[in-house]
Amino acid sequence: MSLTIEAVNQALKAVQIEELQTDVVSAGMAKNIQVQGADVSLDIVYGFPAKSQFDATRKAVIAAIKSLPGVGNVSVSVGHKIVTHAVQRGVKLIPNVKNIIAVASGKGGVGKSTTTVNLALALAAEGATVGVLDADIYGPSIPTMLGIVGRPESVDGQTIEPMMGHGLQSNSIGFLIDKDQAMVWRGPMVTQALDQLLRQTTWRDLDYLLIDMPPGTGDIHLTLAQNVPITGAVIVTTPQEIALMDARKGLKMFEKVSVPVLGIVENMSVYVCPDCGHTAHIFGQGGGGLMSTDYGVPLLGHLPLNLSIREQADAGRPTLVADPEGPIADLYKAIARKVAVQVAGIAKDMSSKFPSIVVQNT
Repeated sequence: MSLTIEAVNQALKAVQIEELQTDVVSAGMAKNIQVQGADVSLDIVYGFPAKSQFDATRKAVIAAIKSLPGVGNVSVSVGHKIVTHAVQRGVKLIPNVKNIIAVASGKGGVGKSTTTVNLALALAAEGATVGVLDADIYGPSIPTMLGIVGRPESVDGQTIEPMMGHGLQSNSIGFLIDKDQAMVWRGPMVTQALDQLLRQTTWRDLDYLLIDMPPGTGDIHLTLAQNVPITGAVIVTTPQEIALMDARKGLKMFEKVSVPVLGIVENMSVYVCPDCGHTAHIFGQGGGGLMSTDYGVPLLGHLPLNLSIREQADAGRPTLVADPEGPIADLYKAIARKVAVQVAGIAKDMSSKFPSIVVQNT
């Protein structure tokens, strides 16, 4: 019996993709299957960055195909293709930026900026091109966390070159002012400054731009959510009821402006004593999960209250840089893949497929 593409597809159904909870065939990831005699070649294409999973997937695909009788050589290429997904209707896309993810909290002090930076680094570690925009005008912290000093350049006098830190493109008001300078600005000035930082930065072919949103749900946040082409939002909270109250407000704000909430990250979930190993739920327990259930959005993961996370961020070497193979880095990577999976599930942006309509008077 000769080997067929149908038989290969059937065998590939045994290869499961954990993040998608389905197999590579049902997920539409098996591409360009070719059978020449006893030899098989194909491409496996992820719709989200998952570089750490490529080797295991390749081995699983080869093993599945080799289980068929009479199979000779098997050649498998594994990669990813990240596309632009839909945003709010009527909001203009940012050139060279495929997807914008807003990271918000509602309440300050819950580790939103630290989470933003580590998620960005995790996405980059998984093979994506990533940028970070620091939208916290009053308390910019991204320059410190990425260990970046100096001021951005402007080649043409009109646009700003992004600053680079640990492989991430970034921009922040913190790069443009003195470290101890207080921003005594009213809301409209802040909104205009953020718009300039976003649209006048020459971002370079970003798969994802993460925006570290300021705390709260006021006029600045609403204007950003309405005018910035946001693919989806991630809500960061602690299990503490006060933090959850504000996080719920942030979630409802995004819902009102038709921005999908990709999920909830519960930060500072549990404290583990480094000396004795005793665990304690200092800020409560189960709040993120309850919020996830109440609003029908995914709980992306739990992050511990750990001294090293704070120390590494303060030193400009976040966890994904300081300890990239450690257990906390693995948590960030798992959350980042879940965020990317949620983005991949949003409808693709089709605006580039339609021609521009020009009305002329003759």
